[in-house]
Amino acid sequence: MSKPTIGFIGLGLMGAAMVGRLQSLGYSLTVIANRSREAVDAAVARGATEVTSAKAVAEASDITMICVDTTDNVEARMRGPEGVIAGLAAGKVVIDFGTSLPGSTRVLGDEVAATGAQMLDCPIGRTPSHAVDGLLNLMCSGDKATYDQVKPVLDDLGENVFHLGALGSGHTIKLINNFFAQCIANGMAEAFAMADVAGVDRKMMYDVIAAGPLHNGMMDFIAAYGLEGDDSKLAFSIKNAAKDVGYYAKMCEDAGFASVMSEAPLTALRSAMEQGRSEEMVPKMVDFFASRAKG
Repeated sequence: MSKPTIGFIGLGLMGAAMVGRLQSLGYSLTVIANRSREAVDAAVARGATEVTSAKAVAEASDITMICVDTTDNVEARMRGPEGVIAGLAAGKVVIDFGTSLPGSTRVLGDEVAATGAQMLDCPIGRTPSHAVDGLLNLMCSGDKATYDQVKPVLDDLGENVFHLGALGSGHTIKLINNFFAQCIANGMAEAFAMADVAGVDRKMMYDVIAAGPLHNGMMDFIAAYGLEGDDSKLAFSIKNAAKDVGYYAKMCEDAGFASVMSEAPLTALRSAMEQGRSEEMVPKMVDFFASRAKG
């Protein structure tokens, strides 16, 4: 059976790795430049076709994949005379791999359905290095028959592929996941700073925590930097973490639920951004908390 044609919008670190993976498996790709040319040029050199509008991407593709950073950017690529929706037709599929507000996803899904196409949200877990090898965690939701149709493609991208229910459920669970992750990450970062203030050894403190039921992968990502200076274990920027926790808080507000626990990591992340740390990786929140300890 022939492979579906794929359109891809958003060749950042994650998107470029996904495009490379799909091309290595023989998929035909249509791409459009977003912020940087390097990844687009590399994809074209491997055989991808470059077009100049999101509409043209959708027109050329059975499945249009979007991997951009914010809800506003998804909406901008989807709508308008040169947007994805303008290029859709019956039988086509749109997959949003970013982390977006679920309410926006559901509205876009209705607009996509009006063309006869279908939309799925499929936020991503793990890192670009996992994408290279097709080992992502994919949290997909939307029409089940459409999910079943595209699952062979998702299986080529992900090791663990979940169908989580109605459209927007994937984004909902991803935001809950990232909120919880940042509670742990920022708690561990502050713990290292407090160890310094109290005059106790960071490694001894970590060993005690890690020996008990609190031990988890996220604290180890922060410890890799706090103990060894390695911030590469969690390649996720402070600005993106703040965006996701902010989206979580907005999702709670829209649902009439007042989030208490999101306030602490969101305040810390935004304060770090005010210090000029937006592009730093989340493990460097250890330095942010240490700077506060120094007064």
